[in-house]
Amino acid sequence: MSDWRRLGAIIPSSNTAVEREFPRYVPEIVSVHASRMPLESVTAEALDSMSDRAVECAELLSHADVHAVAYACTTGSLLHGPGFDRELEDALSAAIGGPAVATALSVDRALERLGAERIAVRTPYNEELNAREREYLEAAGYEVASISGLGIEDNTRIGALTPENAGEQVRTVDPTEVDAVFVSCTNYPTLSAVESLESDLGVPVVTSNGATLWDLCRVAGVGCESPSELFR
Repeated sequence: MSDWRRLGAIIPSSNTAVEREFPRYVPEIVSVHASRMPLESVTAEALDSMSDRAVECAELLSHADVHAVAYACTTGSLLHGPGFDRELEDALSAAIGGPAVATALSVDRALERLGAERIAVRTPYNEELNAREREYLEAAGYEVASISGLGIEDNTRIGALTPENAGEQVRTVDPTEVDAVFVSCTNYPTLSAVESLESDLGVPVVTSNGATLWDLCRVAGVGCESPSELFR
């Protein structure tokens, strides 16, 4: 029997970052397969409508016999606050007959694993989504020292950002005031900047894609103990 592991990623239709970033950081025995939900604008209303297609996407990925699946959208998995994220994981798990993770909970698990309590958050989002993200993280028990975004709603524009853009945002954080920095959005290319940012700041830098991929690999049995180990 082959040791090959197939991972599924359920992503917004306009996401162009997950399929670029995930394959670069998985073991050689892992392949990544995506299914898409319709989304063009990153607004609360559009994200809410998009989530209705999640189970259908998981069922399609089950045809590829994936070993685990991720709902790879940050605000889409935290939009309705704590509880919705776990319900989403349960529904996707039932659809594929295997483990599932949702980005919001993956971020929570990564921050918890790193022992972070006080965090700074940087996003590409508008103020409404930033407020919802703050509420979610605070309800999960984190102290949000600061949160700021770029005010972008067009998801193709978010996908056109670079790790250097993420670095510019992260370097506005005073690392002496936080335990970790969280860079939100699975369509924000960030992973190649993580190692250098952690070296410069001296604190962990958790990104949506980094946390999701770490958690997905973990539940599929091909993971590592620390989220930061993926980028070494």
